[in-house]
Amino acid sequence: MEKTTCVALELLLLVTFCLCNTTVQCQKRSISRISADPPSPSVAAGHRNRFERIILSIFLGLATGLIFSVLFACIVRCFIRYLGRTPILKGPVIFSPKIAPKTLQSALANENQLLGSSPNGKYYKTVLDNGLTVAVKRLEPFENGSPETHSKSVKRRMQEELEMLAGLRHRSLMSLRAFVREPDRFCLVYDYMPMGCLEDAMKRVRENELQLSWELRLRIAVGIVKGLQFLHFSCAPKVLHHNLKPNNVLLDAEFEPRLADCGLAKLMPNLDREVSAYSAPECFQNCRYTDKSDVFSFGVILGVLLTGRDPMDTFFGEASSGGSLGQWLRHLQQAGDPREALDRSILGEEVEEEEMLMAVRIAVVCQSDFPADRPSSDELVSMLTQLHSF
Repeated sequence: MEKTTCVALELLLLVTFCLCNTTVQCQKRSISRISADPPSPSVAAGHRNRFERIILSIFLGLATGLIFSVLFACIVRCFIRYLGRTPILKGPVIFSPKIAPKTLQSALANENQLLGSSPNGKYYKTVLDNGLTVAVKRLEPFENGSPETHSKSVKRRMQEELEMLAGLRHRSLMSLRAFVREPDRFCLVYDYMPMGCLEDAMKRVRENELQLSWELRLRIAVGIVKGLQFLHFSCAPKVLHHNLKPNNVLLDAEFEPRLADCGLAKLMPNLDREVSAYSAPECFQNCRYTDKSDVFSFGVILGVLLTGRDPMDTFFGEASSGGSLGQWLRHLQQAGDPREALDRSILGEEVEEEEMLMAVRIAVVCQSDFPADRPSSDELVSMLTQLHSF
């Protein structure tokens, strides 16, 4: 593309030089004729008229050259833009050397283990021929019969966004390993997380099927906020999650968190991101979403880790609880009894309790009604890592 641009500029300079050279030569010949004529008073008026015509010719020549130069530059620019368009790729687009296109296509064609579903698609566990286990998310971003399904510009935009998301690499993010575009849906391929999502883990904790110590819970919280810090401060342009909740926090075998669905809400406006207990107040009021909205969602998740409670529990619908998990925590903190909110299964050493009480304060400030009152994800990393050494 750079070589094409250089050639176009050289041609533009050559045309401009030729036009200017022709004008100068014409001017020289005209002036030499004027100098050769005798300075007779009877022809002075004719000389003046001839001089005015020469000036007018020069002006018209420069204007014509300028117009043609601008038109030529526009044509070259459009041509370069056409050459630089992202081609619409067919078949699997692979970002991992461990995945072969044919292997992936054959695996997607088989029956796979269903992990979960949402209004926009289903999640499967798939084992490739080489033994690699991956998670496949089949998204249906458009309604049946939607004209966007056949729009090349929409397909190109979605492909560019997916390629950008595939370039995001951080230990707290789910890395996009491949995607396959089908006529009415996309198949997104990620690493498989054996421990499932944080929502399932906390449900097992409430049912006494799983024990999560405070150290593990704090590690999960720190991992989540480090992922947000990367999206908000290390990506250009900034990437907002838009749909942060325990269902989109996956856990590996060591309970290290991985944020899933990062940026998909921008890519697919119809993606399942209904307003819920994890949504910031501004999402209810004016649908304006910022990085501080992600921080609010994190504050709710931190509250879940501290209390073990589900924010959708009917308990928080009662007036005595304030109407939400955040309001309940704020009320207990102002009453001087934040310990009452803590999950009894993680109460133990005095040092850990002090860390948990500090974390309650952080969760409360993250769930402030006004975005300006909430800390940034960068500040949250410092706050949480000071509670414990990571």
